[in-house]
Amino acid sequence: MHTKKRNDKSKKIIFICVAVILLTIGVVANIWASLNYLTVNHFTYVSDKLSSDQGIRVVVLADLHDHEIGTDNQKLVEKVRAQEPELILMIGDFVNDTSEDAFVVCELIEEIKDIAPVYFALGNHELGYMKQHPELVAELEAAGAEVLDKEYVDIEINGTKIRLGGMYDYAFGLNGKDEAAAAPEDVKRFLEEYQDTDRLKLMMTHLPDSFIFGDAASYWDVDFVLSGHLHGGQVVVPFFGGLYGGDQGWFPEYVHGMYEKENIQLFVTSGLGSNWKALPRFNNLPEIAVVEIQGAKD
Repeated sequence: MHTKKRNDKSKKIIFICVAVILLTIGVVANIWASLNYLTVNHFTYVSDKLSSDQGIRVVVLADLHDHEIGTDNQKLVEKVRAQEPELILMIGDFVNDTSEDAFVVCELIEEIKDIAPVYFALGNHELGYMKQHPELVAELEAAGAEVLDKEYVDIEINGTKIRLGGMYDYAFGLNGKDEAAAAPEDVKRFLEEYQDTDRLKLMMTHLPDSFIFGDAASYWDVDFVLSGHLHGGQVVVPFFGGLYGGDQGWFPEYVHGMYEKENIQLFVTSGLGSNWKALPRFNNLPEIAVVEIQGAKD
């Protein structure tokens, strides 16, 4: 009798140990995939400012965080090239605020600049990094990107006329009661000038929150905002989605994909990496986002 009890207890211990080992292997494999297994996701934005025969293909990249996917990011470069984009938008946090240099992002820009024009908007980690490395913008532009920070350019691709802007700041600040307050004067001046056009208005802003809070999305005349920052919620919980979204809190509403917010269309990419020293991504593959901008069908 005692022998049988000991055998049953041993079997339970073995079962628990095997289960823990398999769970650990699964978690480690998922974290590895969430850092290294690139996926390409496709999205469509339709604008009535374009005719049915107009449109461009845009690759959106964000949140690399000084990470390399494959040797010298060659996996990333080849997958971007395979999408045959006509425009490449890099929307912040390609360095960490503690990075020693900007070698990884500059090398990436040098590799992709001949695929399509590259435009770069600053993220919070670039701003932190620049406190010790004020030369960053010059380095990014020397590598082949055009940096837009409260600036815009008018471009034309395949007959599609675009005003492309870039900014980091909140379009409206928040006061202690989470109500909209006036935007800072430099942001206000930039947006007032930016919106004064009949062109299709695209805005690169690292923080989706820039146009989420207050009445920013109803007040400013911006057609399409492209953003990152949230890493898809960092940890993606099955059936519930991204776990955490910064200012949006737990299980954020605007975390990955296409959204309508008052007068604007908002796109949030889950990005390519994270500051893994703080918290690794989980169940959340690195994303190259391909956005097809199309005219409305007649």
